[in-house]
Parts: sequence; structure tokens; C-alpha cells
Amino acid sequence: METWKRFKSDPLAVAGLLIIFFLFFLAVAAPLLANEKPLVLYMDNHLSFPAFSALFTPESPETFVEKSWNFLLLFLPLSAVVFLFSRLFSHSKRKKIFLITGTVLFFLLLIPFLFTGSRVDKTPWKEITKNLKKGDFVLYAPVPYGPFEMDGKPYEKSSFKHIFGTDQTGRSVFARMVYGARVSLSVGFIATLLALFLGTLTGLVCGYCGGKTDLWLMRAVEIVICFPTFLLLLILMTILLDHGSRQSILLVIFVLGLTSWTGLARLVRGETLKQRKMAYIQSCECMGLSTYKILFQHLLPNVSAPIFVTFTFEVAGAVLAESSLSFLGFGVQDPTASWGELLRQAYPDPLSYSHLMFYPGLAIFLTVCAFNFAGEGLRKALNGK
Repeated sequence: METWKRFKSDPLAVAGLLIIFFLFFLAVAAPLLANEKPLVLYMDNHLSFPAFSALFTPESPETFVEKSWNFLLLFLPLSAVVFLFSRLFSHSKRKKIFLITGTVLFFLLLIPFLFTGSRVDKTPWKEITKNLKKGDFVLYAPVPYGPFEMDGKPYEKSSFKHIFGTDQTGRSVFARMVYGARVSLSVGFIATLLALFLGTLTGLVCGYCGGKTDLWLMRAVEIVICFPTFLLLLILMTILLDHGSRQSILLVIFVLGLTSWTGLARLVRGETLKQRKMAYIQSCECMGLSTYKILFQHLLPNVSAPIFVTFTFEVAGAVLAESSLSFLGFGVQDPTASWGELLRQAYPDPLSYSHLMFYPGLAIFLTVCAFNFAGEGLRKALNGK
């Protein structure tokens, strides 16, 4: 509670947190905000939900990312319903019922996502719903265009029809930016979690074990640090692509996670060196606790504060790196929506294609600032006396 009070006293940190929540909402609710398929269709005495059925078979080539966000779109509201249902029971049973029901719901909902693939739906829904009969009903998303739909002319400026204009093939920039939030947040969070795992594990082992283990592992860390990070990213991407790897979000995540863990490893090692000389660690060793328990049950909770702070800054760095790679053509590829890919389309003539430069650039700027502001606020809150 004291940490939260110190955090919310910083207006920039709170603003950053609100922007992060807003971006998360955009990514989760993307099919409800921009979709060429009807959300609800009642025609010829038949009720259907084309947009919702398409959640299990997304058209995007990045099936893993799309299905993950679509799963959250369904799971989060249903979890809220389960939570309200569990509150009908006594306080002693409430937590148990919520955990059991939530777990069952999680796996039941996961089944259709695991056993279905991507599918391109070529049904002309707008032509079908153009002339509805009396009593028929259709409900579209606020922006009735998908990220792959070529409904406009190339490079249209902002208008009532396309509020952010269109890209080089006539696709809605707004729709592609909303779905691009999924790409940026996926890369930011998953790549940072991978780097968090590698850096934390390396730092804990080096700081606690010392000796030759510390010597050799830290020399490996220093070798990786010697490379310019972005150059190393380009080299690894080129090597993996030359060996037949498909250019995808997962490849970008893997490369970013593999190159951004060294700073955290040094930070965790320094904190571990301070903690391992304290009395509680010596008591654990005297009691004969295993190295595993000392590292993860005693040391890790006491060095976690800088890890959380570093996590927020690393997410911002990963988002910026992914956008830079996509801008250079080494990241996420068309037709997958990406903020960096939209910026790349404006490169031949930034003034003529200003809508392709301004809106994606503003999104990248706000996202990076939001995570940096939140991370700085968290650092101040955790360092409070």
C-alpha cells in the first residue's frame, strides 16, 4: 500500500500507467473496434455472430499472436462473471470456487483455439447486408474495416470514412494501428519476459555461486555487451533468415529476448552479491537448504525490486526495437500490421504521406514514454524510505 501511495503521487507515472492500460484495452478489443465482419447479424430469421466465430480462425499469418489476444478477449469478461458468481458463496469458499471454476473455464476455452487454424473468409458481408429486409438487423464495429481489407484508394488522407487515412494498398490505417498494438505489446512483453528469465537466472547464479561460475558467465555477458545491440539484432535476424527461418513475430521476439538480458544480469548479480553476505542467507546455509531454495525462495524476493523497474524500461526498449526493425524491413512483414511497417510506407515522401508518418510515430512515442514514466515512478516508489 505504501508503494502504491508513493507511485500515485507522481502524475507522470499515473499518466503512463493509464496509457498502458489504454493500449492493452485496444489490443484486447481490436476485433470489436475494427472489423469488416458483422458483430451481430439477424437475417432471414437466423441470428449469427460472424466476427466472434472468426476469433478462433484469424486471417493473420501471425496466428499465435492473434489467437492469444482473442483468447484474452473472451477469457477476461468470462473471468469477471466467474468472480461475481463466486461472491455469492461464503468468504471461506469464495477463493476456492473462483480458482476451480476459472481453471476449468481456462482449459475449456483454450481447446477451440488449439485445434483450429487460420482461415481466410472471403464472404462479402457488406454486399450481403447492403439491402436488408424489414425485420433484419446488422451491427458492425465502430470502424467497419479490417486490417487486411483494401476498401479505399492508396494513400487517402484522413476523412470521415477513414479517420486515419489509408496505406499504400488502400487499407485502413486506423484498423492496422489497432491491430499493430497487438504486435508491439506482444513483442514488448514476451521478449522482455524472455530477457528477464535469462538475466535474472544468470545474475542469481553468478552472484551466489561466485568462483569460476561467476568468472566464465560474466565474461560471456561482457562479450555480448561489446556488440552494438542493434547491429547484433540485424546480424542475428539475417543469419536466422538465411538458414530458412520464416520472418515472423516469434523470430523478432526470440532475437530481442536473446540480446537484451545482459544489463539485467549485471544488475541482479550486484544485488545478489550484497544479499548473500546477510545473516538470513547464512542461516539458510547453516540449516542445509538446497541452492535452489536459497536462490528462488529467499534471494529472488529480496532482489526483485530492481527487476520490476527494469522490466518496464525493457518493454519500452523492445517496442522501439521492433518498430525500428520493421521500419528497416527486418521485423514484422506485410500483411501483418505493425507501427514500424506503416512508418516505412511514408519513407519515400513523408510530407505527402504525413498521415502514415504522424499517427504511427505518435503511437510509438506515447507507448515508449508511457512505459518509461511508469518505470521511473515505480523506481521512486520502491526506493522510498
